[in-house]
Order: sequence, then structure tokens, then C-alpha cells
Amino acid sequence: MTNALITRTLEASKQWKTFFNQGNAAGCASMYEENAQMVAKPFGVYKGRQQVEIFWQDLIENGFADVNYLDPKVEPIDENSTLLTSRWTMNNAQGVISRELWVLQTDGSMLLREDHFEAIDPDAK
Repeated sequence: MTNALITRTLEASKQWKTFFNQGNAAGCASMYEENAQMVAKPFGVYKGRQQVEIFWQDLIENGFADVNYLDPKVEPIDENSTLLTSRWTMNNAQGVISRELWVLQTDGSMLLREDHFEAIDPDAK
């Protein structure tokens, strides 16, 4: 099941990126569990699918697009969940994902329970 779980995680992550790059905040939010938590530094903490959607909608409306993960790593935690970490870039931002906790749902899909990422200023010293 481990390899299948990793494959499902990568497919779900790819779907999330597709939604984002299409400007579809509702699609992005649909990839989170109903009570998921997102910690987006330096922006804030967002609890629940509705707050997550508002965050992504605002980001998309402010011109952010073209997200890409650089060298993502997926590690199984148990038979139902994985942890994804990666660096990421967008058209006008970059950063690091320290914790995407993907959990297998009863319907066989993978959804985010936790999402911790940080935007990093490339000019910061």
C-alpha cells in the first residue's frame, strides 16, 4: 500500500496545482478536509475549508499563478497518510512547504488535513 499511497498523494498534489494554476480557488479548497488547518507564513492560520478557499481566492485575485513544486518528497506516515515537503515557486513568489499532511479518505481520495508553508523573500538577508 505504501507505493500506492505515495502515488495517490502525488496525483492529489498535481490536481491541487492544476486547480491553482487555473485560478480555481474552490477547486484548491476541495483538496482539503472540511476541518483542515493551513498555516501560511507570514499570512496567518486558516481553519476549515471555507477559510482556506478565501485565502486562495485572495491570492489568485492578487495575480499569483504558475505554482511549481521543486523536488517534492513524499514519506508515508502510516497506512492512511503521507507527509509531503518541497520547495516551491510561483510567478512572483517562492518558498518552502514544511508539512502537507495528506490523508486517505473513505472514497479512496487523498485530502489535505494540514498544510504548512512559508513564502520567502528572495532578497532577505
